[in-house]
Order: sequence, then structure tokens, then C-alpha cells
Amino acid sequence: MVIIDPTAHTLHVIVSFSGLVGNTTASHIHCCTVAPLTGTAMVATAVPTFPGFPLGVTSGTYDMTFDTLDDATYNPAFEAAHGGTAAGAEAALFAGIIAGEAYLNVHSTFRPGGEIRGFLAPEPASLALLGVALAGLGAARRRLRIAA
Repeated sequence: MVIIDPTAHTLHVIVSFSGLVGNTTASHIHCCTVAPLTGTAMVATAVPTFPGFPLGVTSGTYDMTFDTLDDATYNPAFEAAHGGTAAGAEAALFAGIIAGEAYLNVHSTFRPGGEIRGFLAPEPASLALLGVALAGLGAARRRLRIAA
């Protein structure tokens, strides 16, 4: 499960896995594919793996919240491709997740390209709440521009 919060600027990643054939070697989020729910994309989050992700195992859990305005959250190449800032990378990653153009991979010795791969797609209720939050942020920004 991946939970994004554009107001708090956080990305909460929760992974639970078991029964892998090979030992884990890395895990991260890729973004943004050309078409939703298909294809491949560059690694968006920290490389080579999420900080503290359990490596060398066939089962485990991971629970970490990232500050999406922190450069360390991103692959430097992903950040560079999206304006060279954490804010640009955050906008691209959140948009990719919402559009179904991002996936989480758990790489292993058995499948170096990813033994577990799952596209991230928002739940309908979460998507509605996110839309309301983004609309509110947009309105707040407009008010700040008018006042300035």
C-alpha cells in the first residue's frame, strides 16, 4: 500500500511480502509509464532501494513515511527529469500514481527485474478526497497570488 498526502507532502510505503523464490535485492517505485497499468518506467524513489528495506530475505515487512519535499526521497535522475527539484519530482510522482502510471517493484536474485511488481492505483474514495484537497490547495494559492 502506498499513501500519498499532497498537503503534508508525504509518501507512506507499506510492503508485506512472503514466499519469494529469490532473496530480495532492492525495492522502489518506478514512474511514469506511457500508458496506465502497463509498460516500464525509470526508478522514481531512492536508489538502489528504499532506505531500510529488508534485503537478502524471502519474506518481510516494510513501513516508512517519506518527506516528498526532501531530495533524498528521489532517484536523482528522476528529480532532474522533473525540473531538478523535489517539488517537481513530487508533482510528477503523485500525478503518475493517480494516473496508474507508477508501480512498486521488489527485486530478487531469482528475478532481478522484479519478482513482485504491482501498479499503484488510487481507491475511488481516496481519489475523491485527493481531488478535494488539490482543489483546496489551488484555491489557497490563487488567494495568495491575489493578495500579493
